[in-house]
This record gives sequence, C-alpha cells and structure tokens, in this order.
Amino acid sequence: MLREINVTFTWDAEAHVWMATSEDVYGLVMEHGSFDALLERVRYGILDLLEEDGEEHNGISLNFDISRTERLVMSG
Repeated sequence: MLREINVTFTWDAEAHVWMATSEDVYGLVMEHGSFDALLERVRYGILDLLEEDGEEHNGISLNFDISRTERLVMSG
C-alpha cells in the first residue's frame, strides 16, 4: 500500500532559510539555506524517522507544498 506524506516547505525571509515540516511524520522539522539541500535532507530524513518509529517505508509518495512568505515594509 502506497503511503502519502505531505511536506510543507516555507521560506523564512527574516532568517533566510527554507523550513520543512510535516504533520504526517512525527518529528519532521528541518531547515536549510538551500532549497535543494533541504529537499535532499528531507528525502532521507523521512526514512530515518519512519525507521525510528518502527514503520515500514516501502511505497512512499512525497507531496510537496511550497510557499514563500515575504515581508514588505513600506514607509511614506
């Protein structure tokens, strides 16, 4: 059976890092300045977290939600 895991990537403009979280995998909270590096960390980190919980990880589908939040400061 294919297990779907949703991962949310959010850009934190103040800290200048991408953050990855998931409600489907307990403990998945990661951050990195590079999106590509974070994506790679998440791919392997999910497997490690599932193994720690004693879960099998045959047949995983990762779904990504990517958002950028920018803060605009205007004066005038």
